[in-house]
Amino acid sequence: MRAELKARFKSHRLFAGEPAADAPVILTHRRIFILPTLRGLSFVVVLILLWLIAFVYNNNLAYLLTFLLGSVFFITILHTVKSLSGLSVQKGRVHPVFAGEAAGFMLHLNNLSNYERPQLSVTLDSTEMLSLPAAGKAMLSLYSSTHKRGWHHAGKITIASCYPLGLFRAWSPIRFDFKVLVYPKPAMQESPFPDTSPMAASYGINHKGSADFYGLQTYQPGDSIKHIHWKAFAKGLGVYSKHYGDGSATELWLDFQQTQGASVEQRLSQLCRWVLDAERANLRYGLVLPGLSLAPDNGAAHSIQCLEALALF
Repeated sequence: MRAELKARFKSHRLFAGEPAADAPVILTHRRIFILPTLRGLSFVVVLILLWLIAFVYNNNLAYLLTFLLGSVFFITILHTVKSLSGLSVQKGRVHPVFAGEAAGFMLHLNNLSNYERPQLSVTLDSTEMLSLPAAGKAMLSLYSSTHKRGWHHAGKITIASCYPLGLFRAWSPIRFDFKVLVYPKPAMQESPFPDTSPMAASYGINHKGSADFYGLQTYQPGDSIKHIHWKAFAKGLGVYSKHYGDGSATELWLDFQQTQGASVEQRLSQLCRWVLDAERANLRYGLVLPGLSLAPDNGAAHSIQCLEALALF
């Protein structure tokens, strides 16, 4: 019991909230904090001045006005806390993004009471305002900027209200086990796919004959117009020609060791660009990272698998 009380009154709960959880959170008096706003403190100063005037001049009307405004001040505390108390908050879905993009975290709010909850603010990196009708529900997306690949955690989400008079601010810091996978930022500069024929033998790729397709190369003057990859050109990926050869690789391999770049992040960025371009061009491609090899394939599931491998490398 003593340990529970000690944990309840820890000061960091004021700012960080309870430990992260997956289950829906219902805002109770344990989770809600309240303090006067600047307007509320100004209101207190006015009350003190009115009380001094009433005391000095022994004016009953001044006493009446002071006590009337004082009762409004204290009743406002109850209404401000009530605007949050009993509200249910649940985390929703998240979708992977590329580094540098804003990650969207979906949040579900459920008003379990039969009275309206106006002027609610929900804050992550920015603040969203909303009002919930009686027994109503709302869904909103909160955005957080990302800067590097890997798992990006949402962190603290703050739900607050200054209803009804703005004299007090009640807030509740909430933490969910809320994270989104951030893929490497694709390289901005387009570059041709790597020449995969030297790698084919080392990965045991079958050969089919003297006219095997094994990848794309930047279009060169003199290349046959029949070999131009029109799908890639139509999608704005550049002008590439299909490359054939005798006994060459039948698959496109994207190898970390064969990728140019001054750092690991630049190499991963280039591999990410190639994965996206190969998928758009409907090519079969494999991915080779130190300690990991993904067999050639194509389709949404394969591209997601490759991007996840790059993100978690």
